[in-house]
Amino acid sequence: MRPVFATQYRAISTRRAVFSCAYLLRNLLAVCAPIPFAIYVKPTGTRLKLHSETRSGINFITACGGAFVQVNETRHATPLIVLAQQLITTWQPVSFDALAAEHFTALAELGVEIVLFGTGAKQRFPHPRLTRALMENRIGLEVMDTGAACRTYNILVSEGRSVAAALLPA
Repeated sequence: MRPVFATQYRAISTRRAVFSCAYLLRNLLAVCAPIPFAIYVKPTGTRLKLHSETRSGINFITACGGAFVQVNETRHATPLIVLAQQLITTWQPVSFDALAAEHFTALAELGVEIVLFGTGAKQRFPHPRLTRALMENRIGLEVMDTGAACRTYNILVSEGRSVAAALLPA
């Protein structure tokens, strides 16, 4: 059995339906499931087998509720920063209104490509003067509600991207 990748999407005739179905299912599971799955296709048949892909030592967000974020089955009710190999629970902003430039300076020092900023129940954009440290260090900033940031983090970290999720619980 072999994994199905996007480059194998262009198969011919009846096998095309199998590969496109597997490709769509893989992407659907990546969005919906808290832990990524690898899809394997039996070369001689049209059956799909799902195998859980576990990577030890990587932080995945397994749940996100109104006032908490759950990382690897551990609940956190305070603001936190989640990286693939590290969890920072000492990030200090109490709420969105309490954000200061030093909070984003701490994010710039993490050495990641992109920061996903979860602003709570609603998407709210911080003032550009607060995020200047990220811009000066050429670090991308994506602002979204906390639920969307959690889902996006899981997808990017499963792809092996250098990403940090700075999350404010709702």
